[in-house]
Amino acid sequence: MTNIQWSDGAPIYRQLKERVIAMMLDGVLKPGDALPSVRQVAAEYQLNPITVSRAYQELADEALVEKRRGLGMYVTEEAARKLLINERERFLREEWPLVLERIQRLGLALEDLMQASGQGGKR
Repeated sequence: MTNIQWSDGAPIYRQLKERVIAMMLDGVLKPGDALPSVRQVAAEYQLNPITVSRAYQELADEALVEKRRGLGMYVTEEAARKLLINERERFLREEWPLVLERIQRLGLALEDLMQASGQGGKR
């Protein structure tokens, strides 16, 4: 989790949680991998341990990580699948309507989009 830049736009615990989720989606953190300890993250990024714990607890509440007594937090086996489903749903709910609106506003047809993406074929 090196080189994290914290922004003022969202609580740090949420930014930390999103960073861990991005690492899971990118395959940096895989099912069964251990998360760095709360103390380690707090010391490395000069954060309050409560902030780190809150981020980790939200990940646990969403069943993306599990706490193993005396060992720490680990990425669950179903984390990648859950995240992909959640991200797809979020894209379709939040981002796609804006993209579709722009496509319609510009009067683009499916053929235009396919051709622009290199998928268009000649019939």
